[in-house]
Amino acid sequence: MFVRRIAVIGTGYVGLTTGACLASLGHHVVCADVDRSKIEKLREGVMPIMEPGLAELVNEGMAAGRLKFVVGARDAIAPAGACEEDPVEVVFLCVPTPMGEGGAADLAAVEEVAHEVRDLLPRGCVVVNKSTVPVGTAARTKQLLGRRDVAVVSNPEFLREGSAVHDFLNPDRIVVGCDQQDAAERVAALYSRLGAPTLLTDAASSEMVKYAANCFLAMKLSYVNAMAELCERLGADVHEVTEGMGYDRRIGQAFLSPGPGWGGSCLPKDTHALMQISDAAGFDFPLLHASLQTNVAQSARMVDKIRSACGGSLAGKRVGLLGLTFKAGTDDLRDSPALTVAGKLLEEGAELTAFDPGCRASVPGVTDGITVTEDPAVAAKDADVLAVLTEWPEFRALDWPALARVASHRTVVDTRNLLDPDVLRRAGFSWVGVGCR
Repeated sequence: MFVRRIAVIGTGYVGLTTGACLASLGHHVVCADVDRSKIEKLREGVMPIMEPGLAELVNEGMAAGRLKFVVGARDAIAPAGACEEDPVEVVFLCVPTPMGEGGAADLAAVEEVAHEVRDLLPRGCVVVNKSTVPVGTAARTKQLLGRRDVAVVSNPEFLREGSAVHDFLNPDRIVVGCDQQDAAERVAALYSRLGAPTLLTDAASSEMVKYAANCFLAMKLSYVNAMAELCERLGADVHEVTEGMGYDRRIGQAFLSPGPGWGGSCLPKDTHALMQISDAAGFDFPLLHASLQTNVAQSARMVDKIRSACGGSLAGKRVGLLGLTFKAGTDDLRDSPALTVAGKLLEEGAELTAFDPGCRASVPGVTDGITVTEDPAVAAKDADVLAVLTEWPEFRALDWPALARVASHRTVVDTRNLLDPDVLRRAGFSWVGVGCR
């Protein structure tokens, strides 16, 4: 394997995981960020995110001298006193591309970094777009760089929060897109030790793969949520239905669990971005539009269940929330369906107290109006209803008889179908699920 010298610009979920994992594969990696405080903490081995295995990789990489953290792109690409014989060969752009106006991806950070680094890049360097970006961004980045000697490659990430390190080191596939075959092969070679199926394609197709994959998963989740509602109306059990579906290898078991809607940092952003891309291309995409509408309706349907459990009105009712993060195993609150449901409950006058293993304190501007506690008994105390909104396995192990003793009314609305109804019933609770008899 060839050892490469790599710069990673951005230390969010994607950048930090990418840098740490590439260093674990033997490459020499420098990660850069504009946030000085974050860089100082990373140098001390303090992780800014909850991600299993990440701290260990970061500390191992630093101890081995293969992983460094610096402030600013300049120090990552062209540090003062650097040896000209060992220039950076590959630069990964892992900066945020949040949802912008009209749903389009905001490429301001990508463009800013391209302007910043264009005169710093060594001759023959390869720039890699790792961020999720619209089709045509590689060509746009190439134009912004204005460097004929620098290739721009699309290399989308497929990392799930909560299992990002595992996903990076055990990928289903590696996708690399560039109109210059040699540059694509150089980037693909970085992952050679992983032995994953590798697709070398053009940049536009590579950029589209990420949107196509994420939007398909969003549609699958919307489908199963719609199917859960239909099961309720017809007296069927969505557990049995999805199990029967999942045995079909063309469908599979993944992404067949109903819930309060899908969210997080990727699916909402990417579905809206693909809608905008489709509109710009003059293409009507009713299937994707319906998936977005179904997702909006799903959160409202969960509120209906909670309201019904409270006797028809939420005004002045105490609701204990179990879960605030968008999924278990992460501390990420971005576009969390749990917070969407919570916001609707607050609008109807409910009083909310929440417990989440990944969110131990209030987050200003995010959890406003919600009392966040580290004790599930506090969330249950005097509650008119408890609502499970995130699928933390820790909730299964709660002392449910103790929670029953402090709750005002013993009803659990389980929007994730996470808990065992028999366990709750023995504890004295009634259980309300999604898509179940």
